[in-house]
Amino acid sequence: MKWDNQLIDHLQWSNTIINREGKEIVAREIAAMATDGDVIGAGSGSTVYLTLFALAERIRRESLSIEVIPASKEISMACIQLGIPQTTLWAKRPDWTFDGADEVDPNRSLIKGRGGAMFKEKLLIKSSSKSFIIVDNSKLVEQLGSRFPIPVEVFPGALNLVESEMQRLGASEIVLRLAGGKDGPVLTENGNFIFDTRFSYIDPSLEQNLKAITGVIESGLFIGYGVEVIVAR
Repeated sequence: MKWDNQLIDHLQWSNTIINREGKEIVAREIAAMATDGDVIGAGSGSTVYLTLFALAERIRRESLSIEVIPASKEISMACIQLGIPQTTLWAKRPDWTFDGADEVDPNRSLIKGRGGAMFKEKLLIKSSSKSFIIVDNSKLVEQLGSRFPIPVEVFPGALNLVESEMQRLGASEIVLRLAGGKDGPVLTENGNFIFDTRFSYIDPSLEQNLKAITGVIESGLFIGYGVEVIVAR
């Protein structure tokens, strides 16, 4: 029995989509990669959202049979709105994943996590044999951390311990991310806090050292994941 309500049916993206035309072109390119029977991991962000529309169109036009594993509740609700079947990592492993990023360096290392879903995004990328990262020119940097801090997902009860351990690692700035639409801190998809952090150095050891702190669930550093980067011009 279907719910008789309108919230999901009238769901819209929460922010203005920058460079929408370029992102829609790339969204159609990504959707064109789908083949019948694919299980596809879907990260978060505006380009992922636009790609779902292109996938939904192929489902309607070609009777394409696919399933999506979403990284966030927002993307899951968009799948429901568009009639795209969903599954979970308990049931299926993604054939491939597509996602966005906040920063991409020349080595295809990434900073992600402005949307608060970096743990599930990293899980999807690690579970997939191939992953596509969709960005526009504004996300390309020579050095990670040039424009955005590193988001770190932190268990709320470990707030003080994690802050202390990050300072020991050399963090130059640690900020508890506060919400814009609610009082108090932003909560991740898993109900945890986000620390936005800056370091004078960013290398593979930093990703591992952050993850080793008791209370850190995941960081927004994605270094050496072998992703393919597609730039929306």
